[in-house]
Amino acid sequence: MTLREPDPVSSQAPDLLRAPVISQHWGGLAFAHWRVEPERVAPLLPPGTRPDVHDGSTWVGLIPFELSRSAFGPLPPVPWFGRFLETNVRVYSVDDQGRRGVVFLTLEAQKLVPVLTANVGLGLPYRWASMSRREVGGAVEYASRRHGPGPRPATRMTVRPGDETVEGDPLAEFLTARWGMHVARGGTTRYWPNRHGPWPLRRASLDDLDDQLVAACGLPGVTDRAPDSLLWSDGVDTVFAPPGGRWEAP
Repeated sequence: MTLREPDPVSSQAPDLLRAPVISQHWGGLAFAHWRVEPERVAPLLPPGTRPDVHDGSTWVGLIPFELSRSAFGPLPPVPWFGRFLETNVRVYSVDDQGRRGVVFLTLEAQKLVPVLTANVGLGLPYRWASMSRREVGGAVEYASRRHGPGPRPATRMTVRPGDETVEGDPLAEFLTARWGMHVARGGTTRYWPNRHGPWPLRRASLDDLDDQLVAACGLPGVTDRAPDSLLWSDGVDTVFAPPGGRWEAP
């Protein structure tokens, strides 16, 4: 099979080919990213995908935020269960059709019902965790510890959003202008497309970081140093359409 070149990176989302089935608001996001060698990430990706690369490296993101106004199809937002804190660890993928996406290595979430729903319904690696968010003196602290039994990795990040807006930055667009996720389930990799407006991004600085999640996902040592990129966004409204194409194991 001839592999297609990756689609161009663009801050403008392509049109969805099918009607949206999920809508959400993502707010108060800290985008912390580290350079990683592609060969370290490749074994963690689902079949039919490979690491997406920028400036000679692929990247791993540690991203805490608040998810709210979650709704399905034309229904109104889900009360209470549709609002919770989340921290995900994600890497960057491109499939044989050239579609760029993200692969979630874990999605730590504050409420159990959405965790169970996303695990069963979508095949996403959600885990239930105790989580908090505090704002002190212009800084925002996100903290999380996974519920047991088994390993209970924790993470705590304190960031200080700045005033400098980020526009037209190739790395920032590579890391945030992602219009789908690759999800492996039962030997099949599906691509779930999504759409939202351009990210409103600002530079941020790091006050504190104590992270075990990235190592628990199979990338030890990465977060022992400061992030190579740290951005902040107040948030966007987003929608997901059903999978648009798939790769199946032969």
